[in-house]
Amino acid sequence: MSGLKVLIVTGGEISLPFIKEYLTGRDFDKIIAVDKGLEAVQALSLKPDYIIGDFDSVSKEVISYYKTLEGVQVVEYDPMKDATDTELAILAAMELEPEEIVILGATGTRADHMMSNVSLLYLPLRENIRTSLVDKHNKIYIINRDTVIYRNKLHGPYVSLLPFTEIVEGVTLKGFLYPLEDKTLTMGSSLCISNEVTEEKAEILIGAGILLVIEARD
Repeated sequence: MSGLKVLIVTGGEISLPFIKEYLTGRDFDKIIAVDKGLEAVQALSLKPDYIIGDFDSVSKEVISYYKTLEGVQVVEYDPMKDATDTELAILAAMELEPEEIVILGATGTRADHMMSNVSLLYLPLRENIRTSLVDKHNKIYIINRDTVIYRNKLHGPYVSLLPFTEIVEGVTLKGFLYPLEDKTLTMGSSLCISNEVTEEKAEILIGAGILLVIEARD
């Protein structure tokens, strides 16, 4: 891994005030704008390194403007394709061999796209690239190894865990309000919803399988 950090802004629900706050103090080496996400990038006065999509939802004026800028690589796809624009952006980000990918605009009113975006987290996980979907209320990521989280860096006070695979074995939670010891979690259980970190740092230990982690706030 190169230590590179990539920001993807895709075309779901965008809260510009939240994104401005979120980006304060955070540096990204590369920015990828995805279709309608380009309009948010423009509103935030950011210059993307890559623009990816079939451009069926971004305004023609906006995409035309960015096509004239130097240093911006535009990758346009046919709308009749076998992958979403967000998947194509994640694959492009992975080619950069980054340490971390953060995706904004991946949630919103379209549950089908949101669920698809959550499932896409599996692609970078296979390459050991830390990746998260972030919005005003949630930070969503998946893990397949022991993980430490720090209370002062949480996105919100609640931490929920859901099996991303049918079975997750050997789950131990330390430093949580509701601890676990060597528990097997299976799909269809709400056992690990709305936990809270009570120590300065907490540990999630996994024997086998993949967990979906959601750091949430109201």
